[in-house]
Amino acid sequence: MKKCLILTGAGISADSGLQTFRDAGGLWEGYKVSEVCTPEALARNPRQVIGFYNQRRRQANAAVPNAAHKALVGLEKYYRVQIITQNVDDLHERAGSSKVLHLHGELNKLRSTDDETEIIPFTGDQTDAIRSKTGAPMRPHIVFFGEEVPAFPEAAEAMRDADTVVVIGTSMQVYPAASLIHYAPPHASRYLVDPNPQGVGADVEVIPKRAAEGVPKLVEYLISQAEK
Repeated sequence: MKKCLILTGAGISADSGLQTFRDAGGLWEGYKVSEVCTPEALARNPRQVIGFYNQRRRQANAAVPNAAHKALVGLEKYYRVQIITQNVDDLHERAGSSKVLHLHGELNKLRSTDDETEIIPFTGDQTDAIRSKTGAPMRPHIVFFGEEVPAFPEAAEAMRDADTVVVIGTSMQVYPAASLIHYAPPHASRYLVDPNPQGVGADVEVIPKRAAEGVPKLVEYLISQAEK
């Protein structure tokens, strides 16, 4: 069975109603990244940062998987599917995908500010009362701008033996995620589903549609190829 690696970005979640940072003119709900998504912001104003992610968590957990998320699940009967997502929601998992790696963390988890290996599942609103085993404050389990991406080496390794690479709903402008496709082997087929593709190489087949429309059609094609 051939390996199909899926790299998803904010565009796939946007079709479930979740706002993307880039679509909002550089603002999330009126906030700049520097105010809510950096280590400095957390140190300076933890209540604001935690409140922002409480709001993100509520919105994400109220959203439902769309046709793109659901279509990707169907690929698992025909390919070894690995999803690498830049998104922090759990829409892939709720749709039924079995192998999902989150590059930028997960909204439904918190981690200790004292011990980064202490990570707990969490789906409600974070308050000051939620503390680590040592009594340290907890923080959203999110990779902030300026922080390293711990899952990147695993993602790069997963890309190395892909037969097919599908990029969905991402501008490929945020590093290091944007460099992942360079780890794919030369023989791998490459597809991009995005309504506004930018800077795409000649070896990438572009499907200029929103995720919920373009992904189901591409999945149908990939399944037909696997059945040959």
